[in-house]
Amino acid sequence: MSNPTLLARHAIPGHVSLRIGTNGLAFADIDNAHGSASLCLQGAHLMSWRPKDQAEPVVWLSPLATFAPGKSIRGGAPVCWPWFGPHVTESGWPGHGFARTVPWELCDTAALPDGSTSIGLTLTPTEATRAQWPHEARLALRVSVGRRLRIELTTHNPGPQDLVLGEALHTYLGISDIGAVEVQGLDACEYVDKVAGAVRKVQRGAVRFAGEVDRVYLNTGADCVIVDPGLQRRIEIAKTGSRATVVWTPWAEKADKMGDFGPGRAGQGGWREMVCVESANALDNVVTVPAGGSHTLSVSYAALPL
Repeated sequence: MSNPTLLARHAIPGHVSLRIGTNGLAFADIDNAHGSASLCLQGAHLMSWRPKDQAEPVVWLSPLATFAPGKSIRGGAPVCWPWFGPHVTESGWPGHGFARTVPWELCDTAALPDGSTSIGLTLTPTEATRAQWPHEARLALRVSVGRRLRIELTTHNPGPQDLVLGEALHTYLGISDIGAVEVQGLDACEYVDKVAGAVRKVQRGAVRFAGEVDRVYLNTGADCVIVDPGLQRRIEIAKTGSRATVVWTPWAEKADKMGDFGPGRAGQGGWREMVCVESANALDNVVTVPAGGSHTLSVSYAALPL
């Protein structure tokens, strides 16, 4: 949906404004008494979120993020679906699936009784998506913005056969410095270490960072907490419908090659000010959506003082 007249129907004064931005892409900007956020309708991509009591955003967006048709956005909360990582057999197909780079339809917006704001979007199959995934599944995303951020990703399977898929909310969380934070909640979990060639290991204690990290933690529905002494806050991540957690930081060399992380505070690379803690169903934990049924991956985020 990029027609300004159609978009205007979903505007809510004091909560939601809609605009056509760079390269004709449509955006929804949310600003209420509790927090602010921005969302791109391409990919149903939540780009940023900051509660009003936080000086720094909780969901991080690169200052060099580009906004172009068919291109992914660096930062925010990309929707990875219906596969996670590279496609198993087709190397030329987009990593993390097509959902994050195709247009979605804005369906509804609402001002909620607690002062937060809800926005709903849907993705239905097209000829282009069926060429890569020949199923009639419908995808819905609901975002609620307030003191907390809640994202719900629901796959509806109207067909006669079960569907197996991988998915993730690839959320970039804002931090003071990657070398000073830790991620709690994954102690004793088995993980696939993609940096070490997909070797399987077991986490001992909190996750700390001194180089590139790309890990898929398996068989865990646990909540996670990012402890950040520099910003004097902890980011709490609570999920349902997810059995894998991905933790990722590119570190300097990979970030330089990717080229779109931008500068950070005090001259440090922007990659130092984000860490991805992704709620997922991937690898051993791909999800089966039964015929005629649905599956919802739901995550909530909160920033609280240490």
